[in-house]
Amino acid sequence: MASELSRDELKAKLNLETSRIHWHDLQVHYARGQVVRVAPELDLLEVAVELTADNKARFECWMADGRVGDVSPDIARAWYDRNAELWAVVVAPWVLVQDRSGHTLH
Repeated sequence: MASELSRDELKAKLNLETSRIHWHDLQVHYARGQVVRVAPELDLLEVAVELTADNKARFECWMADGRVGDVSPDIARAWYDRNAELWAVVVAPWVLVQDRSGHTLH
């Protein structure tokens, strides 16, 4: 009971673990299929909290409208070519990434 974090505490903890990382540094995780793309209009921390909470309904909705999902080969190539700097947070085994650069490629 006491070991369970409240939603706000979890979000604060995840915020401390969020950082910017270059795409080249994520290649191993991408090769393992562990990178999840989060659209820039979503709150990266909110998505991480929902993943931690195993909120399947919310994820299915985001995935259905394309706001959360795999990194397509085209996006991966574009990010690789410019070594994109992405916001990232780890919710093991997943690495959630978000491109806030303004480059649009879906």
